[in-house]
Amino acid sequence: MNAVVLQQVLHDPRIWRGTQAAPMPTVASGHVELDAVLPGAGWPLGALSEILIEADGLGELALLMPALAALSQGERPIVFVDPPYLPYPVAFAQFGVRSARVHVVHAQDKEAWWAAEQCLASDACAAVLCWPQGIDERGLRRLQLAAESGHCLAFAFRDQHHAAQPSPAALRLCVHAGLRVQVLKCRGRAPVQSIALRDVGWG
Repeated sequence: MNAVVLQQVLHDPRIWRGTQAAPMPTVASGHVELDAVLPGAGWPLGALSEILIEADGLGELALLMPALAALSQGERPIVFVDPPYLPYPVAFAQFGVRSARVHVVHAQDKEAWWAAEQCLASDACAAVLCWPQGIDERGLRRLQLAAESGHCLAFAFRDQHHAAQPSPAALRLCVHAGLRVQVLKCRGRAPVQSIALRDVGWG
């Protein structure tokens, strides 16, 4: 194959290039600034999103409320696995989240990891939110694989000091006070240093 023919083949629009990420189904985050920098303009479906926080209650749940409100209009449950605080129905209602769709699983340590993995893999949930204490990279990989098979939104909340550690999550965000978000990793896009989201008034 000569150079001219090779160039013609490489410029054919039917040729897939390694730099082109396959489209990933998403659910809009409801934050215009965030959707603008996320591949597919939203939270990835069938993939793990890891949210790293300085401390509980800095706005990490407000980050998810618009998406959870939309999902709660359907029939599939939204599952919280081992949350640091009990979900507050009145606050959910303020954001349009139907509390009847929210379920809480009480578990600790590896039992919580297992519960999150089972919920993710079941293909029965709209979203699974977990706070996996002490989980390692292997455990995160199991959650990622379960999310791929379950086709739902998957969120793992962890302490910010894990930011320097490798992670199999498709999306990694760091949430700072004032609802400032740093995109550490996302498939198909370069990391984003920091964006400020409109404060919706609840952590």
